[in-house]
Amino acid sequence: MIDLLDLTPQLDGKQATMLDQGFPGGGDPEDLVRDAVRDRVVPGAVLITGTGVDGPVSTAAYGVTADGPAGRPVTTDTVFDLASLTKVVATTTAVLRLADTGALALDEPVHRHLPDFAAGDDKVRREVTVRHLLSHASGLPPHRDLWKLPGDRASRLAAVLAEPLETPPFTAVRYSDLGFILLGEIVATVSGQPLDAAVQELVLDPLGLTATRYLPPAQWRERTAATEVPPGGAPRCGVVHDENAECLGGVAGHAGLFGTGPDLARYLRDCWLSRDALLSPRIREEALRPQTEGLDGARGLGWTLPGDTWDHMSPSWPPTGAGHTGFTGTSLALDPASGIWVVLLTNAVHYGRGARAQDLRRRVHAAVAARAVRATGSEEEPHAPRIHSSIGCPHGRRT
Repeated sequence: MIDLLDLTPQLDGKQATMLDQGFPGGGDPEDLVRDAVRDRVVPGAVLITGTGVDGPVSTAAYGVTADGPAGRPVTTDTVFDLASLTKVVATTTAVLRLADTGALALDEPVHRHLPDFAAGDDKVRREVTVRHLLSHASGLPPHRDLWKLPGDRASRLAAVLAEPLETPPFTAVRYSDLGFILLGEIVATVSGQPLDAAVQELVLDPLGLTATRYLPPAQWRERTAATEVPPGGAPRCGVVHDENAECLGGVAGHAGLFGTGPDLARYLRDCWLSRDALLSPRIREEALRPQTEGLDGARGLGWTLPGDTWDHMSPSWPPTGAGHTGFTGTSLALDPASGIWVVLLTNAVHYGRGARAQDLRRRVHAAVAARAVRATGSEEEPHAPRIHSSIGCPHGRRT
C-alpha cells in the first residue's frame, strides 16, 4: 500500500515541458479556468488543486452563478449540482463503507439484496454482483428515460430492476446510470434507511461535509449555481438537473447530490489520501485497482481510470490516478501515488447540453500534472500552503 503522507509526484521534467506547450498563461490551471469563463465556455467555476493531505493548496473562483440579473459572483461557497459525482462521493463511498464493516460483500450477487432483480430465477442475472455494478460491467444498458414512464417512484424502480441485460456480466464495460440506481437501492436496503439518510450517516457526517447533501434546502438557493434553462422557462436552480433523479424524488444512486468545492476537496483528502482516511487502506486500494482488465474500458470501483472512454484527466495524468465527471460540468481527480488532486466545479450546462467542459478538464489536469513536476524542483517548502483566491471577481483575480 502506498504511503499517502509521503508523496512525491511521479512525473518527469520532459512531461512538464511538453505539457506547457500550447497552454495559455504558461499552462497555469487557474488561468485556463479564468479564460474559459471569459470566453463563455462556462458561466462560473471553482477550481481547487492540491497535493496530499497537508501539502500546497490552490483555490480560485470565477464567473457568475447564472446569466442575467439573477447571477451572483461565484465564490468557494457556491453550491453546484454535482450530477454524476454522486456516483463516487455518495454511492460508491457508502457501498465501500458497508463492505468495510462486513455488512455486504463486493462479490455477492445483487439479487441477495434486491430479489426482484433476478425474478423468475434468471441464471444470468443471478451472476451479476455488487462489484459488477460498481465497475460498470454488469451488462445493464447505460440509460433509460424513467421520467417518461407513468407511475410513481416504486414503479420506476421496478422498471430498473426488470431492465434486460445488454450483455452477460463482465463481458463489456457500459457506463450505466441504471447500475448505480440499483446500488443506491442496495445501500438503502442494507442500511435499513432511505438512501439520503444512509449517505448522511455513512459518508457526509463522518467527513464533516456540511455543505453537501441531497435535496438542498431553499436557503441554499441564493448561492447555488444555475443549470439548464428550459425552453421558455427560468434556469433550474437548487433542483436536480438529471430528469431520472428528479422523477425518483431527487434522491438516487446516480445523481442528485449538491455540494461545494471545499467539501469535495475534504472528501478527496480525508476519504482517499489520508493515512487515517474514512475508508480502510484495503478497500481504497481495491477501489482504485483496475477492475475491468481485458474488457473495453478502464474502471475501478466507481472510479474512472486513465485510458477509459470517459477519462477526462488527460494522457499526462499519472497512470495510477482516478477521476469522475458530472454532466452539469463537474469533475474530480486524484492520484494516490503522487498525491495530486483536482476539484473542478462548473455549471457548464447552463449554456446548453453538450461536452462544453470536456476540453477544459483535460487542459486543467495536464497543467496540474505539469505544475506538480515543477514544484518538486523548486525551493518552495513542500508543505507550505499556497492559496490563490479570486473569489467574487467575474474574470478572476488572484491575491
